[in-house]
Amino acid sequence: MPPVRLLIADDHELAREGLRALLARADGVEVVAEAATAEDAVRLAAEHRPDVALVDVRFGRGAMDGLEAARQIAQAAPAVRVVMLTLHDDPEYVRAALAAGARGYVTKDATRDALLAAVAQVAAGGHAVPPGLLQQAVAPRPAAPAIPLERLTPREREVLGALAEGRTNKEIAGALGITPGTVKAHVERLIGKLGVRDRTQAAVLAVAAAASAAAAARRA
Repeated sequence: MPPVRLLIADDHELAREGLRALLARADGVEVVAEAATAEDAVRLAAEHRPDVALVDVRFGRGAMDGLEAARQIAQAAPAVRVVMLTLHDDPEYVRAALAAGARGYVTKDATRDALLAAVAQVAAGGHAVPPGLLQQAVAPRPAAPAIPLERLTPREREVLGALAEGRTNKEIAGALGITPGTVKAHVERLIGKLGVRDRTQAAVLAVAAAASAAAAARRA
């Protein structure tokens, strides 16, 4: 059987080197490209057409996060199967990753064997998510907490809505007629007001609240 061709996307050089060294020792695996930004991950996935792309959820560089990269890879290179590789053992992230088109979800504290098993399973056309996380992710959720929109300015609400659509800072800036730097400032402020860790959590919260509101409207 030909080796599973891999793309590694992580903004930390040491993390990429560690993964490459770990995977290079495994039979049947070939690392064909590495990306330091989510934007590069999308470009390299389309260029190299790996079997599997290991993509971190968060990136400190660039305007795009790993979830948006997964969405764009699914559009640009549908044959490339994405596995999110992340520190976050959070069912909300699992839901968001699966909704973005990811086929696997592996936490960075997983064992080498678990990572290799996930890569093999996804490369073979399956899904690979830790059972406990998957159970939490698919379990019925309590009503999403109301987003304290009164704390947000009208512009911050517009930015939050765009985040929920998966738009990058550059795309939001173009749509709203402001600079990417101004978008970044709005994002940082609304993250603080909403009490979430990052833009991904803000987007997940907004999507969950919108879905809850829509369900309530249908029941009315």
